[in-house]
Order: sequence, then C-alpha cells, then structure tokens
Amino acid sequence: MSDQAILLFSCPDQRGIVADVAGFIAGIGGNILDSSQHNDIETGTFFMRVEWDLSGLTIAHDQIEPRFQKIAERYNMDAQVHFRPRRPRVAVFVSKQLHCLYDLVLRMRQGEIEADICAVISNHAAAQEVTDAFGLPFYHVEVSDQNRADAEARQQAILEETGAEVVVLARYMQILSDGFVDRWHRKAINIHHSFLPAFVGAKPYHQAFTRGVKIIGATSHYVTAELDQGPIIEQDITRISHRDQVADLVRKGRNLERLVLQQAVKLHVEHRVLIFGNKTIVF
Repeated sequence: MSDQAILLFSCPDQRGIVADVAGFIAGIGGNILDSSQHNDIETGTFFMRVEWDLSGLTIAHDQIEPRFQKIAERYNMDAQVHFRPRRPRVAVFVSKQLHCLYDLVLRMRQGEIEADICAVISNHAAAQEVTDAFGLPFYHVEVSDQNRADAEARQQAILEETGAEVVVLARYMQILSDGFVDRWHRKAINIHHSFLPAFVGAKPYHQAFTRGVKIIGATSHYVTAELDQGPIIEQDITRISHRDQVADLVRKGRNLERLVLQQAVKLHVEHRVLIFGNKTIVF
C-alpha cells in the first residue's frame, strides 16, 4: 500500500466545501482515491471523508494539517487528518468469555483489521491461554467493589506504558468509572450482547427466549458514562425460531458478537466513523 492520507470532518453545510477540499488536495500534489459525503438535512451539518495518495506530495506530511487550517477555519470544521499505512495500538479488556478476543487476534494477524494488540487486560486468568498461544502481553488485574479505584489506576498505567490508542471491551463484564470513560472518550468500543435498546441488563438471551423473539442481535458502540447508551457503530441480527433453545440463542449471539465487534473496530481504525451527538456517521 502506498502512503495515503485521510481527512475526516464535519461542519455547517454551505457552498464550496467540496471544491475547496479537492482544490487543496490537488494543490499539494495529492490524488483523491476515495471520497464520501453526507448532509444531515435536519441540522444542516455536512460530513465528509476523503482519502488520497501521497506519492506526489509537494510538502512534508506534518505540514498537511497546518496548511489545511485556513480552510477548516473558513468553514468552522471539526477536522482530523490520519495517515495509512499505520497500525493503531489496541488494548483489549476481557473477562471469562474469550470468543471476541480470539476473533480480533486472528483478524489482525490475517491483515483484515489494520491494528495490533498491545495489551490484553483481564479480571480473570482465563484469557492468558489466548495471549500465551499468540505471544501477546497479558495483564491480570483483579477487580472488586473494594479495589475498583486501584484496579482502574493500574489499568490506566498499563495503557500508558503500552502506548494504547484504542480500548476494546471484548465482553469485559465490569462497569468502568466516569473518570476512566472520560479519559477514553471516543476511543473506547464495547460489544453488547443484545440488539440495543431492547433487552438491556442481565441475561438478554434468556429474556429474548422468554418473550419468544424471532430475531436476536448484537450492538457495538462507543463507551459513555451512561451504561450501554453510547453512539452505535455497528449492529447485526439473526433469525430465531420456536425450535431454538437458550443454548442456541447464546451460540448464535456469540457469532453475532464476533462479527459486529470486529467490524466496529475495523471501521474505527480505518477512520470511517464520525460521532454526531449520540449517533454516528459511518462511511
């Protein structure tokens, strides 16, 4: 893959935005490879993601963002510039259920997700079987009501030591404090074993079974202080019949969790997600 840049932004909609962005990229020797845009009619907000080739760039990479600042200020943009190929460092939090962790590790090793796991942090020792098999750094941090603050301080220290840029909760069954969530605002992704906002709380598959649902789902979202209410990145469903028992729902649900979480992580590390209020724009 040749060096590429990604510009991701939102701003109030008005004439000339696309022309000025394209003109800027052409003016510094870039060649646009992919461009997507969306206009939210209700709020008059414009969203755009542009990816361009850097092989003909006439300025240094670190000068792109400062040079673009004039356009960003003209249109009151909330803008960010990223570069590829670059593999973000991901820390995975997990408890006893390991199916999502296995899936993320394999997809990153196979190149399906352009990121690397820098730490696996768990409140149980079970995950070490995965980290030992794949040569990943494992950190066992026990969490209880009595030591929660100390445990989070240790977890935060690990994230800083390992250079983590993204936190993924791969069925991590502990509630994070508001302070921890604020520190990882827009950089922490969770998988919820339900099609939110239905069947929240404990044993969603048992609730679904009792209600005789015909579909079950999984939801991946950004972590916020309000439990399971963060901006949704990805969701999926599967059909259920009267022949399915709780074990069947759990099995089908775990497969959905794998697929939905890996897709959400992939979208995030490829810089395809813009958060807009409590929603997301996904390019």
